[in-house]
Amino acid sequence: MQITLKLLIFVIALMRAGATPLSAETFTERVESCLACHGAKGESEIPEVPSLGGQPAPYVLIQLYLFREKQRAVDIMNEVTAKFTDDDLRVFSDYVATLPPPRPSSDGADDARLQSGRALITQQRCNSCHGLDLAGKESIPRIAAQREDYLIKSMREYKSNARPGYDPAMASVMAPIDDAQITDLAYAVARFR
Repeated sequence: MQITLKLLIFVIALMRAGATPLSAETFTERVESCLACHGAKGESEIPEVPSLGGQPAPYVLIQLYLFREKQRAVDIMNEVTAKFTDDDLRVFSDYVATLPPPRPSSDGADDARLQSGRALITQQRCNSCHGLDLAGKESIPRIAAQREDYLIKSMREYKSNARPGYDPAMASVMAPIDDAQITDLAYAVARFR
């Protein structure tokens, strides 16, 4: 029932985003459709939809630009950002940066998977770009406490080159990692404190 309600909210937000001209909406009205999917407090509850809370404004700005220019293909995001001006991109990215970071997953943790994932964080040098706290900086995203399913999806997309980044580093980082390692890495990052 809870997932059905979330999907209903998502569909309503999509219809609303397409029903009103962008210029006729206030910022608050426009951002509501974003938060319907990504979470009112920056923490998504929809599978494979990222939590945006705590993301650095420069990173969000780049992603919104990539969506607007269709250099990153996600239909709903391409549609939502299609009429964004450069000022809109800045306002939205600055706003997202004010949302609180997501909380780490609190389910019962499997110590072996946590240890494996933490070792991979160090081995693959995730913390050299994303920071020791995995909070990201500037154009590097926050990955700490991100949704586990979204992390898995993203890493698989980087590995297969289905999601080419504006920086090719992620493809080369993911190349030697197998799927079991991806799931352990995502497990540890989602629970990172």
